[in-house]
Amino acid sequence: MNALARIGLAAAGACSAVVVTAALGVVAVASYIGGANAPTVVSAASCTTGGGAATQTTVSATMPAAYNHPDQVSVARTVVQVGQQMGVPPRGWIIAVATTMQEAGMRNPGDLGSRNDHDSLGAFQQRPSTGWGTPAEIMDVAHAARSFYTALLKVSGWQTMPLTRAAQAVQRSAYPGAYAKHEADATAVVDAITGDHTVRVVNAAGQCQKAGQVTAGGWTQPVPGSVVSAYGQRDGKLHAGVDLAAAKRTAIRSAADGVVVEAHCDASTAREWSCDQDGKVVNGVGVTPGCGWMVDVRHAGGVETRYCHMVVAPLVKVGDHVAAGQQIGWSGSSGHSSGPHLHFEVHVGLSESSRATGANSTNPVPWMQQHGAPLEKSTI
Repeated sequence: MNALARIGLAAAGACSAVVVTAALGVVAVASYIGGANAPTVVSAASCTTGGGAATQTTVSATMPAAYNHPDQVSVARTVVQVGQQMGVPPRGWIIAVATTMQEAGMRNPGDLGSRNDHDSLGAFQQRPSTGWGTPAEIMDVAHAARSFYTALLKVSGWQTMPLTRAAQAVQRSAYPGAYAKHEADATAVVDAITGDHTVRVVNAAGQCQKAGQVTAGGWTQPVPGSVVSAYGQRDGKLHAGVDLAAAKRTAIRSAADGVVVEAHCDASTAREWSCDQDGKVVNGVGVTPGCGWMVDVRHAGGVETRYCHMVVAPLVKVGDHVAAGQQIGWSGSSGHSSGPHLHFEVHVGLSESSRATGANSTNPVPWMQQHGAPLEKSTI
């Protein structure tokens, strides 16, 4: 922990939003390091989906109020640029930005005299005495970011770790849990710095990748299928999510990094309602109660996603940390279902102790679009 974090130096700045343009050098195209087929980060406006126009979203990229000073934007911009140049996946950009938030308020301070933490300097509060470089090198944000990413890439499993563990593996802070609280703001900063929420990984042919690939903001589609049943009232009851077309045993992926908080069979224990069989259908209507085999994942910022009707028990358990795009189960038709699909929910505004309910659910279609991972076009 650096002196700036301990004394709570307030972020200055008058503007409440930053309009990020190509002048910042990150909106257009940046190649990942690799061979001829190396992936590229581009705006969705520049890529295609199998020859057609890419799905686009128009979202205002707003910086969090505490991090909108030009000096802070400059630090974040450089950190993201270096990550792109080094071929670091977008998750790494978020970890790096969150680290600068914790260490130096996303600024690049020099020696603070009596307030300094040992000989720590710069945006990442790296120390010359522990081998991070000379003072001049550490004060160069690009050099410091390269050093951070180089160390991060050597951490086994960093992409599936909680952000705070990955950052701590590099920083060796005296306060190892302190980075976690910055994840939501760091994600928002990366969204703003990359221009909009639609930045995603595409292949060399310029085609947008689908489920399993992750936007700069850290979100991905759970399955590639279209919306076949909408969010809203159904027969006097709230259908608190959307149904996505998915053949039996389609891989279901976590929509973002998070922690598994539910993973079980949501049905009666009576044999006829077992989750290990398809839901019972009468006159074309599912009559088996519950979600069947299901998973809930809690994400940063009080967001939770739910995945229902898996064909067999989930591939994860409560307490597991999952990465965006990581497979958590297989689609099926267990529980209240009349055919194979994924029932997908998004819940917002949750506290640490609250649970996902219909009252805190939100329509996943606009929500996922706003977060750069639009669900496939509706067929309804």
